[in-house]
Amino acid sequence: MECKITSTKARSLRRQSATTLVEFMIGVSIGGIVLAAIAMLTVYTVRSFGAISNYVDLDKDSRFALDRMSQMIRESDGVISCSTNELVVSYHANNLTYTYNPNTRILTQTYTNGTTTLLEGCDSLTFELFQRNPVNGTYDQYPATLIESAGKMVQVTWICSRTLVGSLVNTESVQSAKIVIRKQ
Repeated sequence: MECKITSTKARSLRRQSATTLVEFMIGVSIGGIVLAAIAMLTVYTVRSFGAISNYVDLDKDSRFALDRMSQMIRESDGVISCSTNELVVSYHANNLTYTYNPNTRILTQTYTNGTTTLLEGCDSLTFELFQRNPVNGTYDQYPATLIESAGKMVQVTWICSRTLVGSLVNTESVQSAKIVIRKQ
């Protein structure tokens, strides 16, 4: 039988391989900082994706409203009246009215079949009436005279915005279009 004598030095080496309280606290601190950085990055990423999704939805709604207005105004017979918040055109011998209410921030379209909401969340919207002929040497048009029937081009300009988590995040750049009435 073989007997080995173990040294007391080997036992002391094993005891020294354990972590101390200081090492443990440093490790926990570094781990906490890393987890906090990951949490901040996650919150920032979720907020960014939410803002992008919000902006895409806002842009889609604006494009739909502009496409619908352009189609109807181009096919209209002429302008009956125009103010900064309301446009009335003759569309197939009936009145077609676009009205912007700044209190509710809604653009509506009224025709014979009723009133339809075209756009929500508008901070500002204006209608302007122009003649078709351009100003010499520029791309601008002459403003229409006091007679609305002289107007052959309608400019629509609006700014829409939405909030995300209670703060104003998305403000869409100005949507603007000059729509020429084709039947005049």
